[in-house]
Amino acid sequence: MSETRAPEPALLGLEGLTKAYPGVVANDDVSFAIRPGEIHALLGENGAGKSTLVKMIYGLVKPDRGRMTMRGAPFAPASPAAARAEGVAMVFQHFSLFEALNVAENIALGMDRPPAPRELASRIRAVSAAYGLPLDPARRVGDLSAGERQRVEIVRCLLQDPKLLIMDEPTSVLTPQEVEILFRTLRKLAGEGTAILYISHKLEEIRALCEHATILRLGRVVDTCDPRQKSARELAEMMVGEELHVPSRAPATPGAVALELCGLSMPPASEFGTPLRDISLSLGKGEVLGIGGVAGNGQDELLAALSGESLAPAGTIRLAGRDISRLAPNQRRALGLLAAPEERLGHAAAPDMSLTENALLTGAVRERLTRRGFIDWARTRDFASRIIEAFDVRTPGPENAARSLSGGNLQKFVIGREVLQAPEVLVVNQPTWGVDASAAAAIRQALLDLAGRGAAVVVISQDLDELMEISDRFTALNEGRLAEPRPARGLSVEEIGLMMGGAHDLEVSA
Repeated sequence: MSETRAPEPALLGLEGLTKAYPGVVANDDVSFAIRPGEIHALLGENGAGKSTLVKMIYGLVKPDRGRMTMRGAPFAPASPAAARAEGVAMVFQHFSLFEALNVAENIALGMDRPPAPRELASRIRAVSAAYGLPLDPARRVGDLSAGERQRVEIVRCLLQDPKLLIMDEPTSVLTPQEVEILFRTLRKLAGEGTAILYISHKLEEIRALCEHATILRLGRVVDTCDPRQKSARELAEMMVGEELHVPSRAPATPGAVALELCGLSMPPASEFGTPLRDISLSLGKGEVLGIGGVAGNGQDELLAALSGESLAPAGTIRLAGRDISRLAPNQRRALGLLAAPEERLGHAAAPDMSLTENALLTGAVRERLTRRGFIDWARTRDFASRIIEAFDVRTPGPENAARSLSGGNLQKFVIGREVLQAPEVLVVNQPTWGVDASAAAAIRQALLDLAGRGAAVVVISQDLDELMEISDRFTALNEGRLAEPRPARGLSVEEIGLMMGGAHDLEVSA
């Protein structure tokens, strides 16, 4: 008679973890367990408490109450080094790499006790080959794609033989092919007994990869499930506690030309950037143009050229027929061309400034927040409060610093700040990067509503599903060149792939 095997004991156990900050309880009595070899999803809206929770596991934050156990023994890491010593590794959403250093040098900097350079290079080659993540230890990081940079972060973790690997939004900058490589690696690790705690807003990925999910809402565990048995919509509604809104609008009929680029060329913004090469396009009022492409193909340079942060030495930019090629950012804003860059903390928002001050940074001209050279603080606070209310930004108030917000809530504030200024043309780069399903739907609807009021909208994104959902026309950047824009409706995956790969002269089917 065969015996029933007892379930494997937990690798990591959380019991009643609670952490509060002034004005907000980030985690409230959180309890769950992760077993060896399990790929466990941690789901929740922006501000639900996911980041605080993993910071406690990784030794970056100390809980106020509750306890953790690792293999049944008390686990209370006082630092990331202490967490790593217990077998916990983490790949962060934002890469922590030095572009001027090579792969081996970057990996050595992230190890507590790196081996000699020659031995390290040999181990990098062996581990990267074993897990299907090929890396050349001698290559400079500045020359790597976004997917290759993530491999550096993962291999750095694998060299430390982790028992628990935490992945925070790992696919936000990857192509579909790179996502599949990552998933093969994670499944191989799980098969060898490594537990994986996986955080992502891409719910179809969660369904494809994870076998268990813990859902947080407002800092508390509200549900658990096997995500393979749920639809993406059901998972999203479990996260938000209500029916999910699907963005929609009537088909657009473009009006008069709002934005026109002719022969725009520009050198890269940095040694590791991509030059813009002879870009031309025309965008009508009320139209949404989606621009796809793998990260590092000129997206940042294009936004800088359009916003006025960088002046292109060749080509022209016309706004409603007026040449604005030599105008500075605030002059372009006054005329109605607004922009929201990809990097929200440090570029779109000043981390240590309050939300009121950040509202002033781009809203001063169109919202008339200054008078005779003096700041009208009452009007500025009102503008910040309107953004917070209209875009459901989870924060105690407009005087809180930008860095105190979760990434998704700061993204909602940044997009809301531009949308509420009623631009004639809005250019956004990665508008829903790292944002939960409900907030992403709200941001996309706001962009569609803006277009519905007659504004021209340029959406630069690596999320092809997003672009197909909201775009009237689609194009792609490849090595600084722009493919001929085509109607988004009816485009096949193969056609999109060709455009992203540099096929600029595809025939438009009748």
